[in-house]
Amino acid sequence: NLRRPRLLVRAARHGLSDYDRKRDLRRITGHSSRTTPSALIATLIEQEEMIYEARRKGDGTYSIARHIEVLVALMAECRLLPQEVRS
Repeated sequence: NLRRPRLLVRAARHGLSDYDRKRDLRRITGHSSRTTPSALIATLIEQEEMIYEARRKGDGTYSIARHIEVLVALMAECRLLPQEVRS
């Protein structure tokens, strides 16, 4: 359960409608769209945590655009999980 600033989450939710798994997944994670959502979620969580930590520290490498695209991918991949796994 991630706790992130409301505006960041709202921006990511807004981006969900534009998420194209085939187009975006390799760019964001380095994995192909053939990879299962459950296999990608750990990678996406790890990436998001590193980005969030950079944000908290005020690191100059922090990119809000990158943060949002990783959150979008994470949300989209979670939606692809079977219902019993999400509960």
